[in-house]
Amino acid sequence: MISFLDFEKPIAELEARIHDLRQLDGEQQGGADIEAEVAQIQSKADQLLRETYRKLTPWQKVQVARHPNRPQFQEYVDGLIDSFTPLAGDRAYADDKAITGGIGRFRGRSVMVIGHEKGSDTQSRLRHNFGMARPEGYRKAARLMRLADRFSLPVITLVDTQGAYPGVGAEERGQAEAIARSTETCLDIRVPLIACLVGEGGSGGAVALATGNAVIMLEHAVYAVISPEGCASILWHSAERAQDAADAMKVTAQDLAELKIVDQVVEESVGGAHRNPASAIAALGDAIAAALAEFDGRDGGYVRQHRRDKFLAMGQLGIA
Repeated sequence: MISFLDFEKPIAELEARIHDLRQLDGEQQGGADIEAEVAQIQSKADQLLRETYRKLTPWQKVQVARHPNRPQFQEYVDGLIDSFTPLAGDRAYADDKAITGGIGRFRGRSVMVIGHEKGSDTQSRLRHNFGMARPEGYRKAARLMRLADRFSLPVITLVDTQGAYPGVGAEERGQAEAIARSTETCLDIRVPLIACLVGEGGSGGAVALATGNAVIMLEHAVYAVISPEGCASILWHSAERAQDAADAMKVTAQDLAELKIVDQVVEESVGGAHRNPASAIAALGDAIAAALAEFDGRDGGYVRQHRRDKFLAMGQLGIA
């Protein structure tokens, strides 16, 4: 069952009315009259859903990106990767469950897949620490990227995190250094790296996996240096102004494509990826395949330099 967001309340009321009518029809065999009313309300609900999602504010997109029913890492792997073999551990401290990675086959091509896993229920979210990785998670990611480089495997990353875990233990074990090393590894490997922002891309915790040759973003994903709540707390000393912060920060896929931070925006089904995960996963797969094809036949030196030039060019104004 889909959880409705605050701004979806009018849609939720219509869906509840449809549910009640169908139950009544099942109990009393109301026939054509009830079916006609259900069809009329369903049409109104569908139209309202389209209109609502056509004009989402940046803050509403943040809410959609955080929706608990959005597809998670394992769902993308199940839908896109054959013969996936997970690889664990950073070979130094532990295996961080917030970042998962492994080898598999994407449309007949061997690849390394690495991404954040938030979990789908309370138990799994606690196990995966809500997708907030500790240093060992980023060291595992860097290890797997180097492994992919050694065996000439393209890397696909799936980014969905509020940010790196800010706990004392994580800081004691070198969180900032681990993020920097993961980002450095992204820039250093000689195989194509396709980064996909599928939910919330938060701070360095996202950049550590998203420094790719191609950066693809789902339509209702968000990407920012800090969460809107964190930004509001710093600027206005109140997280209640998160909506104002989201408006100012240019966090949406559309804004970031215009700023040339991301290369492609992949459309989601009406109402967001959480309403039709299979469609979103298939569309992302098509975008990944097209991005990988751009580097077929290219040598490692070109691939690495392309990625470095891409990020060095960000923010340049072109002033002579």
